[in-house]
Amino acid sequence: MASLRSRLIFSHTLPALVIIPLIGIALVYILETQVILVNLSQQLTRQAGLLVQVTADYPEIWHDPDAAQRFVARFAPALSAQLMILTPDGLLLASSDPFDKAQEGKVLTLKGLATAQGGEVSVETDYNANAQADIVDVLAPVLNQPQQVVGLVRLTHIYATVYERFWRLRYFTIDVLLIGLLVGVGTGLFLALTLERPVTRLTTAIEHYVTADAHTPPLAEEGAMEIRVLIRAFNRLVSQLQEQESLRKRLLANLIHEIRRPLGALTSAVHALLHGASEEPALRSELLNGMTEEFQQLEHLTTDLLLLYEQAVGAIELDRRPTDLHEWLTTSLVHWRVAAQRKGLTWQVTIADQLPTLCIDPVRLGQVLGNLLSNAIKFTPAGGVITLGAGVTPDSFQLTITDSGPGIDPAEQGHIFEPFYRSQRTKRFAHGMGLGLTIARDLVNAHGGQLTVRSTPQHGSTFTLRLPLIDCPTH
Repeated sequence: MASLRSRLIFSHTLPALVIIPLIGIALVYILETQVILVNLSQQLTRQAGLLVQVTADYPEIWHDPDAAQRFVARFAPALSAQLMILTPDGLLLASSDPFDKAQEGKVLTLKGLATAQGGEVSVETDYNANAQADIVDVLAPVLNQPQQVVGLVRLTHIYATVYERFWRLRYFTIDVLLIGLLVGVGTGLFLALTLERPVTRLTTAIEHYVTADAHTPPLAEEGAMEIRVLIRAFNRLVSQLQEQESLRKRLLANLIHEIRRPLGALTSAVHALLHGASEEPALRSELLNGMTEEFQQLEHLTTDLLLLYEQAVGAIELDRRPTDLHEWLTTSLVHWRVAAQRKGLTWQVTIADQLPTLCIDPVRLGQVLGNLLSNAIKFTPAGGVITLGAGVTPDSFQLTITDSGPGIDPAEQGHIFEPFYRSQRTKRFAHGMGLGLTIARDLVNAHGGQLTVRSTPQHGSTFTLRLPLIDCPTH
C-alpha cells in the first residue's frame, strides 16, 4: 500500500466497510428487541386480557383438566402464540402445544409466577436464537369476585414462531445496507480518485520539469481547495523559474555582447601599438585615450554586475549618513554638466535654495543620478535640452530629470525597469546590458523611495525620483 491512490482508496472505503456493517448489526438488534419484541409483548398482553375475560364463562376449566383442554382447543387456533391454562400455583392443566402433554398435571417453573400470583400481568422477553426458547412470555391472572387468583392464562411466543418475521427484517436491512455499502464504497473510490488525480498530475509535471523540459505549461487548478492552492503555488514557482532562466540567458547574451565590444577595441588598439602606432605621438595618444574609455566601460559593467549580485543574494546594503542634499547635488552635477555641454546640449538646473539634510547613502544615490543623467545625455541629440529640478514637497524630496530625446514607446514604459530589457522598437534601450535602470530603481527602493517615468515618443522623457524625508537616528 505504498502508492497514494491505494492509501486514499483504503482510507475512504475502510470506514464504509467497517461502520456500515456495524450499524446494520446494531440496527437489527434494536429493531428486533425494541420494536418487534415490544410489539409482540403488547399483542400477547392484549390477547391474554381478552382470554381472561372469556374464562369467566368457563369456570369449570380450573377444576377439570378435560374442560381446560376443550377451552384451549377452541381458542388456540385463533391465536398466534401458544396457550396454556394453569392453576394459581403453576400446575399445568392444558396446553396448545402437543409437546407439553407430558407436563400436564405438573407444576412448571415460571419466571413471572410470583408476579401473576400477586394479581398483576407478568411479561417476560428473552432475546435468544434457540428455536425452542421462550422469546415472549405473558402470564395473566384470572380473578374472581373477591379478587382472588383462581387461575392463570399463559401466552408464549418461542423463537421458532417469530423466526420468519425476524429474518424478513434482517433480509430487508441487509439489502438496504448493501445498497448503502455500494454507494459508500463508490463514493469513497470517486473521492479518492478525485484527490489522487490532480496530485498525480502535479507530481508528473514536477518530474517532467526537473528531468525533461523546463518549459512546463501551467497546470489546471482542480481538486480540493488545498490542492488547488498547491497547484497555484507550483504554477507560480514554475513561472518564476522560467522567468529567471530567461533572464539568465539574456544576461549571458548581453554580457558576451558587452564584453566582446570593448575587448575587440582594446585588441585592435594593442595590435596597432605593437605594429608602429606607438611611434606617432598623436595616434598613440588617441589610441590610449580610447583604451582608457573602454576600460572605464568595463569597470562600469563590473559595477553593475556587482550590484546585480548583491541584489540576488539579499537586500542591498546602504551606508546611510546625514547628507546635505544641496551640497551633494552641486558636487555631483559638475561632471555631467561638462559632459552635456561637450555634446552640445543645453544644461538647465533648478535647485531649491533650502534642501533638507537626509539620511541617505550618497554614493549609491550618486550611481542612480549618474545612470539617469548618462542615459539622458546619451540619447538626446546635439542641440537638445537636459533639465534637472530639485525641490521638497510636504512629505518627500523630489528630483526630476527631463530630456528632449526620442522618448519611450508607451508599450515599453512598463518594462524599462526590468533587468536585461533592451528595446526592439526604439534606439533608446537597444544597447547595453539593460541593468542601469533596474539597479537605479532598486537603489531608490532600498532608500524607501520611488523612481517613475513619464514619456511621450518624439517629445522626450522625464524621470522622477522621490525620497521620504527621513533623518538619521541619533545614538
